[in-house]
Amino acid sequence: MRALLATVVERVLLVSSVETGTKNIFKVKKQHDDKGECMMRVFSYLASIILANVLTAAFQPLEIGILIVPIGTFLIGCTFIFRDIVQNKYGRKLTYLFIGTALVLSAIVSYLLGDTLMIVMASAVSFLISEASDTEIYTRLKLSIGWRVFFSGIVGGFLDSAIFVILGLSPFGAGFIPWEAVPVAILSQLIVKILFQCIGALTIVQIVKHPKLKEVIY
Repeated sequence: MRALLATVVERVLLVSSVETGTKNIFKVKKQHDDKGECMMRVFSYLASIILANVLTAAFQPLEIGILIVPIGTFLIGCTFIFRDIVQNKYGRKLTYLFIGTALVLSAIVSYLLGDTLMIVMASAVSFLISEASDTEIYTRLKLSIGWRVFFSGIVGGFLDSAIFVILGLSPFGAGFIPWEAVPVAILSQLIVKILFQCIGALTIVQIVKHPKLKEVIY
């Protein structure tokens, strides 16, 4: 009887040990997956900014009627969305660290691609102001995530376009375009950025409706 009882106890302890080990494995795996997913958010944000600079330097602007749109503008519209997703995971303060990292990388890449010092400075100033504005508006708006992404991105996109065109391209800056062309240059970039903010906001709204997918955003 004692031998039978000892055997039962041993098997119970063995099963308990296996269950505990299995739970620990899944816990470690989840932590590893979470870390990888977090790093992917930051990588997407930084990569989109660098790639936007590369595309702008590598390809001629796209002409649509009177509108002239630098190719990199299509990606710049996404950077505000990626920044919002990064902030959801890391918070406002740490997000500014990533913005600072992106600012340095963007300036280095822009300089290496042959941009003038005036263009590099205009790009850096417009990036810093627009990203900071996007961060603060996104933080303070008491709306659903879709509207927060949309409104903060629209303001950030406008500031990015206006500041860069005036400081970098107009006669005030490098003088690539006359004052008469400044409004069209700003409008050209802003239209594309608004379009991408609409697409991004609508996509995020659909994603957060699914419990299994919303972790990608939050």
